Amino acid sequence: MNESEWISLRHAAEILGVHPATVRNWADKGDLPSRRTPGGHRRFRKTDLMNYAASQGELQPLELQVIIQNALGQARMQVSGGDLGAQPWYAALTEDTRSRMRGMGVRTLEAIRKYLAQGAPDELLQSAVALGSEYAAALTKNDLALPDAVRGYLYFTDFVVNSVLTWSEITPTRNSPAEWVTLLRQVNTYMNTLLLSIIEYYHAE
Repeated sequence: MNESEWISLRHAAEILGVHPATVRNWADKGDLPSRRTPGGHRRFRKTDLMNYAASQGELQPLELQVIIQNALGQARMQVSGGDLGAQPWYAALTEDTRSRMRGMGVRTLEAIRKYLAQGAPDELLQSAVALGSEYAAALTKNDLALPDAVRGYLYFTDFVVNSVLTWSEITPTRNSPAEWVTLLRQVNTYMNTLLLSIIEYYHAE
């Protein structure tokens, strides 16, 4: 048995973008295979995590499914119990604006997935421009200054980049290093286009 293939409960939760208690519950129900160490600690196999993540939806290819799911899970964890509440820019948002941001965040992740799945065509970058304008309109209505709008944007887009890097590390044999680099560049192209749209909207106000 290759011990390097088995990881801890906390690491499994980080990969799937959910709380450790959720992973434990999936294992207890038999939905997610696991084993116990002699000390009674749970261990999960990386390939089982990938298969489980893929089974939760029909989006393809697999890497895009789990990367976006992971990013969304990280964002939800920060909203529910992370350090998000300590961020000054977040504290300045009304509850209505926060709710709109959550919905737009899900739409943005789906737009990124679609962009990547179709080979990152330039015409799909228009969706990033439209989303950027929509973000900026909501934030200016909340009287959030541009620097704080950018801080909030970068806070959440880090989750997408972190997800790509995480999966490139734990599944190196599924894609070549060049393919992972290309994927990361495509993600950055989309996110940078969206960010520029936000900035341009603010400057036009």
